[in-house]
Amino acid sequence: MLFFRAVANPGVPSAIDAIWRIESARVIAALARLVGDVGLAEELAQDAFVAALEQWPTEGVPDRPGAWLMAVGKYRAIDLLRRRSRAGGTPAYMTQELEDVQGMGPEDLDAALDDEVGDDLLRLLFIACHPILSSEARVALTLRLLGGLTTDEIARAFLVPEATVAQRIVRAKRTLAEKRVPFEVPRGPELVSRLASVLAVIYLVFNEGYSATTGDDWVRPALCEDALRLGRVMAELVPGEAEVHGLVALMELQASRLKARTGPSGEPVLLIDQARASWDQLLIRRGLKALARAEAVAERPGPYALQASIAATHARARTAEETDWARIAALYAELVTVAPSPVVDLNRAVAVSMASGPAAGLALVEALRSEQSLRHYHLLPSVRADLLFKLGRLEEAQTEFEQAASLTRNARERTLLLSRAAACRRPPTNSDG
Repeated sequence: MLFFRAVANPGVPSAIDAIWRIESARVIAALARLVGDVGLAEELAQDAFVAALEQWPTEGVPDRPGAWLMAVGKYRAIDLLRRRSRAGGTPAYMTQELEDVQGMGPEDLDAALDDEVGDDLLRLLFIACHPILSSEARVALTLRLLGGLTTDEIARAFLVPEATVAQRIVRAKRTLAEKRVPFEVPRGPELVSRLASVLAVIYLVFNEGYSATTGDDWVRPALCEDALRLGRVMAELVPGEAEVHGLVALMELQASRLKARTGPSGEPVLLIDQARASWDQLLIRRGLKALARAEAVAERPGPYALQASIAATHARARTAEETDWARIAALYAELVTVAPSPVVDLNRAVAVSMASGPAAGLALVEALRSEQSLRHYHLLPSVRADLLFKLGRLEEAQTEFEQAASLTRNARERTLLLSRAAACRRPPTNSDG
């Protein structure tokens, strides 16, 4: 796959990179609607960008780069589909639809692109996140087609070999073509399940940026930004879906803490120790506004809206001591009924411990120790260790912190856990209780 680095004018590569991030999803989405194949649409968009690489250094970047790229992509699609049509491989109506725009000027093409962009982007999101694909493939394809990331950027973000990501993307596009997955927005009952898949992919990307599962960095803000951009797009495309606004609210509110989540050397800073003055107030306001939109269109809050309400409770507290932990515990109890999960139960235990004391939280954690799905989940021994530490059971706490450190794949988190294990060798101060 070609990207745009080596050109004579040093200012053009950065301009093309920026335009790619902004326009590529729109161009690919519109071409996919016309040619009925996501893989082919991406190739045509790439061809258009190669043409830009050849012409823009000498002719300059056009006033409407999106329309320029769309025009080139459609002209190349016409040539390709004409050849296939002569061979009997392309429906005549598809070739005709492309030829209808052949005479359009840049302004007409720009207007046509804007007219369809919402529906086209929504279709592209739904097909990139189709349940027929594995979770890893959905993430890679979504970041590639809608995030504008290169294969190398995706690989570096998730700390996997570039060849692995490339293979996932190729297989995903092949699967969509072989299964003849329609390029359309699902309707009726199917919309609910498919929308859940889209939101899950977006939040998975965000979470990997917010709390990296592997590697040397505790956070990867670029992934959070990619997920937020996709979430905001979704909120405008389907404004009547409460959970879309709930997810956006949750991400905005959590992203507001990103700068406070790491110390000067990149070390993790836990929520209770964060300098709340450094929380991004603009993102908090946006998150609260999105949460209000979710609440306005929902009869009952869904899982994302409930999690956003929890994040909002943190955001409204000026200090850690002012946090309304009783409300947070109640929200987690409601979340358990809406989206039951051992991880939610564990988070509820933390909230209960803050509201009612470590012994109350530990009782809930003990009930989760036999849960098979948490057997390799490092936060189970981490939470248990923290509660044991607060209860003065230091030897047990040390063992649990060490167990948690052995399970995490994030180097920063491992260091934090081992330092807490070492702290168990000295008695806790009054602030620890």
